[in-house]
Amino acid sequence: MKHSIIKRIVASLTLAFVATGPAHAEERAFLTSFDHALGTEVRTPQDYTPDFKTDFERTVANLAAGDKGRIGVAALDLSSGKEIAILGDQRFPMASTSKIAIAATFLEGVDQGRWSLTSEYPLMVPQRSQPFSSATAPVHKGSYLPASQLLNLMLTRSSNSATDALLAVVGGPDAVNAWAKRAGIGEFELTRDIATLVRDDGEFDPAAHIDHRDSATPRAMVQLLTGLYQGRWLSSESRNLLINTMEECRTGKRRIVADMPSSVTVAHKTGSLHNTSSDIGLLTTPDGRTIAVAIYVTGQGSRLNRERRIASIARAVYDGYTSKPASYWVNAKY
Repeated sequence: MKHSIIKRIVASLTLAFVATGPAHAEERAFLTSFDHALGTEVRTPQDYTPDFKTDFERTVANLAAGDKGRIGVAALDLSSGKEIAILGDQRFPMASTSKIAIAATFLEGVDQGRWSLTSEYPLMVPQRSQPFSSATAPVHKGSYLPASQLLNLMLTRSSNSATDALLAVVGGPDAVNAWAKRAGIGEFELTRDIATLVRDDGEFDPAAHIDHRDSATPRAMVQLLTGLYQGRWLSSESRNLLINTMEECRTGKRRIVADMPSSVTVAHKTGSLHNTSSDIGLLTTPDGRTIAVAIYVTGQGSRLNRERRIASIARAVYDGYTSKPASYWVNAKY
């Protein structure tokens, strides 16, 4: 049983298009460091021998090594359908990256005529309370703002009070989960409002513990980004509003955007909680290709180190996909 569990963990670690074959020393070191970080037994040669086919795969894998904390990566070139993933099916804390799904749930209601962007709703301002002292952290109503402004504050400045305002409008976490289910997005679960999530933050160390509450897999978040970009679930007006607002994101200057060429358009949303930092978004290249990417980093010793890791992984993903034309990935055989 223990051996089969380890096998499943290893499977989730592999790059999406990696086949078996002789292992390079650096690859084995990468996998061994992952074992130590997660507390599993050290992998023996017969357990798994990956063969990274390209420098692209090897570079991303090395940058996402888990010796100082779990790192999850998923990316998809929307022009070719070619995916790369490391721990892509493992759960990570969404933190504020969940706000994209909350925004999508609200905008679906706008499209259906249930509410409007001009309607005004109160900010949900957290009141002081002790961690875990109640199932839901107490909040009080603050200033009333138009939904369009709340949406902007939520996505560009990651305002928690604005997020909880719209979360209350749509019907709470269950409504967002229902939207994700209708959209066909699995491995996604929003459990608490942001006020409660922040108040009770730190219960577990995400570098060593997987908590399914308020979590998603990197692949699920890439699926979310892809569907929104392709206009599967929202009207063109709502889709454009959401993505254009994400392009104005003012948080996470040291994350995905840090090492991107100035010619790349980045629409993204960051997330931060105890010992975890994340950034997910859409990278649009000068020639019009779009790459969806989700990066979740835990541990690494400090927030600055986590942010540096996000920046380096994002740039490696971008360089890997753009080093060759899209037709290369379409025709590549793996």
